[in-house]
Amino acid sequence: MRPRPKRFQIVPDEFAIVLDYMPMGNPYDKHTHHRTMPIAQGIGTKYFSLVEIVPARGQALVIGDRIPISTAPDRPGLKVFERLLYEDLSTIAKENLGKVLTKIIEEKEKVFVEFFNVAEPINIRLHSLELLPGIGKKTLSMILDERRKSPFTSFEDVKRRVKISDPIKLFVDRIITELQRIERYYLFVEPYPPSPEYKFLNYLELLYKITGYSEPW
Repeated sequence: MRPRPKRFQIVPDEFAIVLDYMPMGNPYDKHTHHRTMPIAQGIGTKYFSLVEIVPARGQALVIGDRIPISTAPDRPGLKVFERLLYEDLSTIAKENLGKVLTKIIEEKEKVFVEFFNVAEPINIRLHSLELLPGIGKKTLSMILDERRKSPFTSFEDVKRRVKISDPIKLFVDRIITELQRIERYYLFVEPYPPSPEYKFLNYLELLYKITGYSEPW
């Protein structure tokens, strides 16, 4: 049996994008009262928390919309009932996840390009860059050689200099993998629920600090 997260854990995200909106409820929800009432599933735009959202009375949400969220009753934003696991997502939410992540990463291009400039080795055998799907030793060597010459400045710059055809997709695929909690090392998404088996490298905080990121962009 999989471990269940604690209810009402604080969600670090202040905004989320709606992955699925179920105005008649989610018949598969583990909470019986959510099977017949409006409910939404979303993903945080800063830390990629998966959340179950309760719309305000009479409010209809739209898939793809960016909305304020909060777990605290005294703060503005739609109520986050609880954090979700990847396997809690509806079929529609999973189908929309890649498109929504693409939108978020495009919006935060400056943040994610900086990863190519600052990523460090994890140990003597493995570099953080190698956790991006498709980056092997040869591409890693090219990236390290190029960034010694000058920092990467855009996704197009990465494409041109190290022949990566779609840098955005590398991040999308990696984040989805991390949300599924099937890895040992986590670059961007803090595993939820936590486990001593997971090694969280927390690159997002470093990247946000370097780029001067503030929510929302």
